[in-house]
Amino acid sequence: MLIRYIICSFALLSITFGCKVNTGSEGDHAYIGGEIINPKNESVVLYNTEGLVVDSLTLDVNNRFIYKIKDLQPGLYSFTHGGEYQLVLLEPNDSVMFRLNTYDFDESLVFTGVGARKNNYLIETYLSNEREEKKLMRYAKMEPEQFNEFIEERRSRELDKFHDFIKDKQESELFKSIIEANINYNSFADKEIYPFAYFGNNKLIHIKDLPEDFYAHRSIIDKNAVNLSHLYSYNRFLFFYIDNLAAHVYYDSNPYHSKFDRHTMHYNKSKLDLIDSIISDESLKNSLLKYKTRDYVSHNHTESDANEMLNYFLSKSTNEEDKESMKELVFSLKLLRQGNPIPNLPIINYDNSEQNLNAIIERPTIIYFWSSNSKMQYRNSHYKVKSLKYEFPGVDFVSINLNSNDDKSWKGIINNYDFPKDNEYKFKYPKEARKVLAVNYLNKAIIVNENAMILHPNVNIFKSDFTEMLGSLLQKKHLIAKQ
Repeated sequence: MLIRYIICSFALLSITFGCKVNTGSEGDHAYIGGEIINPKNESVVLYNTEGLVVDSLTLDVNNRFIYKIKDLQPGLYSFTHGGEYQLVLLEPNDSVMFRLNTYDFDESLVFTGVGARKNNYLIETYLSNEREEKKLMRYAKMEPEQFNEFIEERRSRELDKFHDFIKDKQESELFKSIIEANINYNSFADKEIYPFAYFGNNKLIHIKDLPEDFYAHRSIIDKNAVNLSHLYSYNRFLFFYIDNLAAHVYYDSNPYHSKFDRHTMHYNKSKLDLIDSIISDESLKNSLLKYKTRDYVSHNHTESDANEMLNYFLSKSTNEEDKESMKELVFSLKLLRQGNPIPNLPIINYDNSEQNLNAIIERPTIIYFWSSNSKMQYRNSHYKVKSLKYEFPGVDFVSINLNSNDDKSWKGIINNYDFPKDNEYKFKYPKEARKVLAVNYLNKAIIVNENAMILHPNVNIFKSDFTEMLGSLLQKKHLIAKQ
């Protein structure tokens, strides 16, 4: 699921963030097509600039498709295949074709045809941002002034590189604005994240001591850039911008040198208040409200806290579908409380035999999840579990694939990486199971005792304190089971 940059001039930035998407004329059209190597299903789903489904496009016998979009609205469209997602910029008379291999979705994606150049540059900036994001924790060890200078210099280089790229080329203002925004907002996101990484929970109060110009970007951001609502860097910025603003609110009502606690009700309610007050676009506001609320209730809070946060969310959101899904999530989490039995869901093992989840539990067990679409995550989770097995020989580990696609992809990954087959499963009804177990992110794991009673409904095996927490939990598991 980054970017860094420096501001060349306020004139440049006003162009970058003030640019409006031109509305398409009736009759404008574009073609989009592609070829999927190693397809995970038989279709590609195309979404318009508002995130609504345009059509589900069936692959032919050569795993290809082509589609004409009539009355085109210029902007960022998106397409999905097998759970993977990527953007494509479409403007009138474009004829964009792409080719990708699902084994390396983003890295293998290449565009050809009319409109290819701008889309190849867009994917290049996306991959560059992704590489830089992985280095952020290392960068965040810099002193504030040094970090600020580093981010601004890098942003400036990226903008200069882009301006060299479009020199003497007939590129649209829409394309220019999106690439510049992609570069800029990714860097602004890094700045918003920096205090949390640099100061940590114990010293976050010093967020107020950052240099005056550290947040200079806030004077020229657009908090309601609907045309960028599908751009990862923009959403990443908004998420941490809200968190950062709420951290200042946190210390308005907590002792000056108190340890920062991101799970307090006051801090998380203040996020919703901020979203409600500074975001005017209804779709952006509802999206942020949903994800911030979900982040809170998905943590291991009490039932009363979850209900309080739910009601606060319901009072602010205007999206009825989001309201219903949040009610369902809170209900599912209620059933996943410590001491409750793990829901009895049907699962399929590697040999295609159907079993029930609670029936395979014989010892204390960690149930963890993975997706065929996230190569790094499924490799890292299985390797992490391999090391945990040596440290906790009395614990079983159950691996469950979350995908809805056929057995070929699931078993192919298991065979390719030689994962132990005896503890590999998939859900018979993946969509329903994800909802019942409230699996909203891949790194979630559930710990149960030998009687399939929940010891902890939501842990992350990659957290630095996980082994210590697991050891402590196993020592008192019988006490928990009797509650």
